[in-house]
Amino acid sequence: MRRAAWGFLTPFLALFALFFVLPLGYALVRSLYAVRRPGLGFGPASVEFAALRNYAAVLADPVFRSALGRIAVLGLVQIPVMLGLAAVLALLLDAGLARAVRWFRLGFFLPYGVPGVIAVLLWANLYVPQVFPLAWTDLLAPPYVLAAIGNIVTWEYVGYNTLILVTALQAVPRSLIEAAAADGAGPWRTAWSVKLPLLRPALVLTATFSIIGTLQLFSEPAVLRTITPAVSAGYTPNLHVYNTIFTDDLPHLGAAQAVLLAAVTFALSIAFLRVTRRWSAA
Repeated sequence: MRRAAWGFLTPFLALFALFFVLPLGYALVRSLYAVRRPGLGFGPASVEFAALRNYAAVLADPVFRSALGRIAVLGLVQIPVMLGLAAVLALLLDAGLARAVRWFRLGFFLPYGVPGVIAVLLWANLYVPQVFPLAWTDLLAPPYVLAAIGNIVTWEYVGYNTLILVTALQAVPRSLIEAAAADGAGPWRTAWSVKLPLLRPALVLTATFSIIGTLQLFSEPAVLRTITPAVSAGYTPNLHVYNTIFTDDLPHLGAAQAVLLAAVTFALSIAFLRVTRRWSAA
């Protein structure tokens, strides 16, 4: 049995080590060094051990802190809205209130299959009042661009999360639904008192994935940055890391930013799982 278990685990562990552990370890090592140029910056460059100076610089960087705060606001609003919509759609599909359920599932999932660049370009055109009459103002202006990004992300991923929740609902024993109906519970009461509590593990899973994905947000602001000046080079943490490494040519500082972002992602995910576990046990 142990050999069989290790046989199933080995492919995952190998890919996990190759695409996660090794890159993170490489970034961690690079973050401990810095490029030094003597002679007022005109001398030959040399890589020197910098200890934690890069991390101190990142923590003191107002752009990086603003990007983390901005993404936190986005996640606190967008994730509950997205998962709430996904739960409602999943309950409607499971209740059989929609005809041609398979086509609805496909329709919900299609936005997830659209590349992020195309989705951003599509919505960017709809946000302009001259193109889309329902846009009462320029939604790519600074006061609204964060909400515009949140709308794009919601449109892309609500169907994906809906399918996960629908799959979880299909695992609910039909005997529980029949018992609720026999006790006189209608569709809404059954959904609220029976199905939603049993959806909690799936909702925790999708919420965890959404937290990780929100902190890694990159494609949407990167494309919008070419369209509107409201999105700066450091608008999101991941975008800030990219520009630090490839635009500012500071790979060691960018590595420190990436390691700190990974640490924040890990800490928030673990904290969320612990909080939800306590709520479940209460």
